[in-house]
Amino acid sequence: MSEETGVAEGGLKRSVSWKQGMFIALGVPLLILPSLYDVSSIVWGLCIVVWCLSVIQGFLQNLAYGEMVTVFPNATGLPGCAQTVFQPKNKSNPHDLRKFVGAFSAWCYWFAWCPVVAIFTMLIGDYLIRMFDLDLAGWANLGLYLAIGLCIVILMYVLGSRGLEGGAKLGTILAIISIVPIVIIIAGAFVTGMFDLDLITDRMTAPGWSWGFEDLVLLFGCFGLAQWSACAWETAAIYGPEYKEPGKDVPKALFSCGLICLFMYFFVSVGVYGSVDNLDAYGNAALVPIAEKVFGDFGKYVALFLLIVAMILVIQTGFLGSSRTLFSMAQEKNLPSWFLKVNKFGMPTNAMLFVSVFNMLLVLIVGYSGCVAGSGDTNMTILSASAMGYCIANGIALAAFVKTRRDAKFKGLDRPFKAPRGWEYLIAVMVVIQFCVWLPCLIYWSYNLSGGLMPAILGAVILLLFIPLWWYVQDHKDDVSEDKCSGKE
Repeated sequence: MSEETGVAEGGLKRSVSWKQGMFIALGVPLLILPSLYDVSSIVWGLCIVVWCLSVIQGFLQNLAYGEMVTVFPNATGLPGCAQTVFQPKNKSNPHDLRKFVGAFSAWCYWFAWCPVVAIFTMLIGDYLIRMFDLDLAGWANLGLYLAIGLCIVILMYVLGSRGLEGGAKLGTILAIISIVPIVIIIAGAFVTGMFDLDLITDRMTAPGWSWGFEDLVLLFGCFGLAQWSACAWETAAIYGPEYKEPGKDVPKALFSCGLICLFMYFFVSVGVYGSVDNLDAYGNAALVPIAEKVFGDFGKYVALFLLIVAMILVIQTGFLGSSRTLFSMAQEKNLPSWFLKVNKFGMPTNAMLFVSVFNMLLVLIVGYSGCVAGSGDTNMTILSASAMGYCIANGIALAAFVKTRRDAKFKGLDRPFKAPRGWEYLIAVMVVIQFCVWLPCLIYWSYNLSGGLMPAILGAVILLLFIPLWWYVQDHKDDVSEDKCSGKE
């Protein structure tokens, strides 16, 4: 990096402070909202324990991630780190399995974050329907989702194109605006006497729960889903190449986010499950009944509007993070060099365009299957499929950390931030848990909840499509140079 230009390798600018990175990732606590309803059908009060333990799991993993992104400061976050670690022994072999492992990890990570845009687009639609008592079904419902989605991706593209520093400033404003209403809505449940602890203690688990083998599988499936939201504050690390001082800024941003998430996940889950007796009546719009009770008919519109602003913040997090993942994959020649195009602000505009189109297609396809064809909860379908990608991405990225500690090639590298001694052994256990416990249990959980294989099929198709794409890219390297593709518009 040139200190004069403040530009890291690959064209991304070092212009972000740890506070800005924290605020960009501060939308992560809102990731609990899409799963509040679905998870409650299997476990009720026990969800509180699941989410809090998942945030603590995030601390274990993110210590490793925080170290790894500072070991490789020119890699674009976790996807870039995995691709850097898993390099082919024989570079003359374009189809080396090691290179594919790193690339596939990045693709899975992209699929974990990219659908956040579609998930919260439809969640915003659900809240608007409940707020205004709209009688929509079938094509009308799908039309609302598509209209909201189009407005959101245009907004994200325009704002994102102006540079991450400007996005971080916007994120700061949105964070302040958005965190306040959700805290007030939940706090209002306690102040007004709506909260009843018996609703939690009397229903810690679903009726008929026996702690048998199937029940434990479903519980572990809940952990697999919960980490998609409760551990996702590692997104603060994905901007590693763009922090002014990665060694200091990365751990500050990560741990600030983690502490806020631990409080928010406990606070929100306790407030909702202790205040809403019948979530079935509201579905995914779980905070509507609390807002109605606390703020009245008029006040609820103000509170829920600000909550929608909060959802836009988390959409921004997913949009920017997933765009950078595609950019890093193109840098490593795991995707076509078309994704390397950046504008004068150093933003990967082609990658952002792809993310926009992909999410609109996702809303159309999954929204059609749910709203028109009647195949089930559209949000749950996308969410559980995305969570499967997150399990795989986490497993490979954690294995990459272990490799950086054990492989002689990486052991001597400078570590501006270092996790505790022996941390690689704990992380090795987490690798096994990701692949052998969370992932298979999550697949069964989604099957049990949806009554079908749609989530698993959706996840498998999108993830496996990368294999022929990657193989083609390795056989047909673009003639366009990276410098030219990374040039300013």
